[in-house]
Amino acid sequence: MKAFWGMFARVGALVCLVVTLGMVSAPSVFAQGTASPADTLTGSSPKDALTRAKLHTELGSMYFQEGNFIVALEELTIAISINPNYAPAYSTRALVLHQIRELDSAGKDFRKALELDERDPEINNNYGWFLCETGHEKEALDYFQKAIRNPLYRTPEVAHLNAGACYAKIGDLDTAEDYIRRTLRFSPDNARALYQLAAITYKRGNYDAAREHLTKITRTREPNAETLWLLLRTERRLGDRIAENSLAAQLRRNYPDSPEYRELLKGNFE
Repeated sequence: MKAFWGMFARVGALVCLVVTLGMVSAPSVFAQGTASPADTLTGSSPKDALTRAKLHTELGSMYFQEGNFIVALEELTIAISINPNYAPAYSTRALVLHQIRELDSAGKDFRKALELDERDPEINNNYGWFLCETGHEKEALDYFQKAIRNPLYRTPEVAHLNAGACYAKIGDLDTAEDYIRRTLRFSPDNARALYQLAAITYKRGNYDAAREHLTKITRTREPNAETLWLLLRTERRLGDRIAENSLAAQLRRNYPDSPEYRELLKGNFE
């Protein structure tokens, strides 16, 4: 999956776009037949219900990050059954549903979350990214703005990056670059922002700048298939066949099943 580049800073640790985003499976924390911490809270007061809903939402978020989508959905559905007015449970479940391509249900959950808490910046950001990923880019931009304008938003760089990526999708490269550079002011080594900036400069034909941004990524982390593929095409444009061949070998060795490697085999360099 391509990452939603990004970034979700709600309860526990929601997944950060762009996007993108490989998850690994991990064993369940609780053995079958045992109770989770949330289930040990048996009080029936509204406060107790909210506490239990939060705990189940945190568990759902954790399982989501581990790639255990079935259990994540179970935990989040339990959270909603305990407290049907807890907006983060709907928003987090929407992220899981988006990941498994249940798009109608994901959209419904996002809208319910916003109905319950229309000002929540994380929910606005996440729904904006969902819209951008499903072909509603212009509609998505309003939600990113709502997130950015909220003074309580702890990670505005996430919405700036998502807005930049969305503007790039509709071809407004100047505005896209402006938003992405705002992200880099918050986080100078943000790999997704550097990749987006490289993609923009590549589209403009500024291959030296694209190489510079991509090389900065590779100096600090193992590049993913997307980064390798753009860097390979950049080196090809710059005429460095040695670098191009080296990157092709790296792409084949590390990501033989990736869409990028399939494009290389087809010779689809643009």
